[in-house]
Amino acid sequence: MKVLICTDGSPTATTAILSAARFLRIEKCQVDLLCVAPPLSTGAGASEQRRKAYEAHIVKETKRILSQANEPLRQAGMEARQISEIGPPAETIIGKSAEYDLTVIGAKGRDVRWEVGLGPVATRVVEHAGNPVLVGRELSSDRGFRILAPVDGSSASRQALETASELLNLPSAEVTLIHVVETPWIHLGLEDQWMDEYEIEEAESQPDTRFERELTWEADSIIEEARDQLRPTRAGIQTIIERGNPGNEILSAAERGEHDLILLGATGSSDLKHRLLGSVTSKIAWNAPCSVLVIKAAPG
Repeated sequence: MKVLICTDGSPTATTAILSAARFLRIEKCQVDLLCVAPPLSTGAGASEQRRKAYEAHIVKETKRILSQANEPLRQAGMEARQISEIGPPAETIIGKSAEYDLTVIGAKGRDVRWEVGLGPVATRVVEHAGNPVLVGRELSSDRGFRILAPVDGSSASRQALETASELLNLPSAEVTLIHVVETPWIHLGLEDQWMDEYEIEEAESQPDTRFERELTWEADSIIEEARDQLRPTRAGIQTIIERGNPGNEILSAAERGEHDLILLGATGSSDLKHRLLGSVTSKIAWNAPCSVLVIKAAPG
């Protein structure tokens, strides 16, 4: 398994490295550490002498960053090859990610000051890299780790579980499978705001209709199929069935359960001119209180 870990020397990059070292199946990993420096601005004053001085400085700086980034990997028993590049960071990482089974990146780079969400480089890598991407955030504990795995019975969901079985150290993990039964008004694009609090409580208090029973049966079936898929991994497995908006419910469950990682199956085009991910996946990747592993479904 080939893993590309990206670093720019920022605290969030270090956090991603520490998370990856905990999550991954170390004995299966061939790890490359990548540091991408932006190119020198080609203004009127960018002489050959200035270019050479810039490149000499970059070589020294990236060597320092890569050496520091390698230390936590070494402590975890991983040997990493160090690679430095000069170029647009997002495009360079996306281009190289095609050679790897997994790309690891911090949620925000060294120049991003806001506290939540994804930085511009991480956003583009998550959206457009064709292979799995792990956005590393802080761990909840220093022992084991907890995974929240949304499942919906789709091929993308099944492939996410299959790929996670190959990438992650699941025998050391506790996996919670969550299926969200979408409430009918979600499909109108109005979400919960379409009904006031009293109307929602009134609707939920009504006896199950045939439609509701079918949704419940389907949810149980989806959860059981996912459980069967994960049984050979020897992971501890729990299950949750929620009702409502999938993005909101998944984020709420991740925070409530103090999970370390959300596992997401995604579909979409890899065309760099268009967004790759669906709205739910993008929302979770951006707002998650923990690491997120996005696994793209193979083209059908």
